[in-house]
Amino acid sequence: MARETTRNRKLVFTVIGWTIGLTLFFPILWTIITSFKTEGEAIASPPSFVFFQWTLENYFEVQTRSDYFKHAMNSVIISLGSTGLGLLVAIPAAWAMAFSPTKHTKNVLMWMLSTKMLPPVGVLVPIFLIFRDFGLLDTRTGLVAVLMLMNLPIIVWMLYTYFKEIPGEILEAARMDGATLGKEIVYILAPMAVPGIASTLLLNIILAWNEAFWTLNLTAADAAPLSAFIASYSSPEGLFWAKLSAASTMAIAPILVMGWFSQKQLVRGLTFGAVK
Repeated sequence: MARETTRNRKLVFTVIGWTIGLTLFFPILWTIITSFKTEGEAIASPPSFVFFQWTLENYFEVQTRSDYFKHAMNSVIISLGSTGLGLLVAIPAAWAMAFSPTKHTKNVLMWMLSTKMLPPVGVLVPIFLIFRDFGLLDTRTGLVAVLMLMNLPIIVWMLYTYFKEIPGEILEAARMDGATLGKEIVYILAPMAVPGIASTLLLNIILAWNEAFWTLNLTAADAAPLSAFIASYSSPEGLFWAKLSAASTMAIAPILVMGWFSQKQLVRGLTFGAVK
């Protein structure tokens, strides 16, 4: 009886999990399907799911109208640059708060987290003026800096959580053997926290890749990433749904592929230290 109850419970949770997963994936699937339709079929009512005239015209027209590879390269550089710079700043900060805490450590962590509660539009004007005065508008350097700062609280919090799971006695033993602070972080701490660092890196690449607010307000053409590439298909004349879907599919494809191949590492990192 107990075994039957357990089996039924697993079946229920499996059905619920698949239902949630398919519900979340459906908008992406619908975007991909719409990208292969003509503009007329894209706005047809009722919509057709499979039985329509499939075409690659939207993809050719999108590439002809916009330089996809330039936008994609900007996204890669901005995402990797902001994440890498964030890790360089966050690892020492998380190390200090995890292994040399003070009575104000928790307050500092809460203050950092509270900055994420501020609507970005609230600081748009001062940041825009600073970027204008320093010549950072429409530059990759400016976007790398602002996205690093915006995601830094998340990076620090995640690394702090992972570092807290590492026994401090190991680092103390390294110090007794003469390890300097740099060697302690590079040769002892970092290898032990590889799953956590990897998941932090992957998550922040995704956050930077999907960022739209700052990229749309601080870029124009030269440093515009794929989020601006998608927005260019919204015009005063209306939305071109098929072309917009093609642009969206081309923009999300790289990050979807990366997420698919790194899902094991991401899950492993997010659950690092959860079971003791």
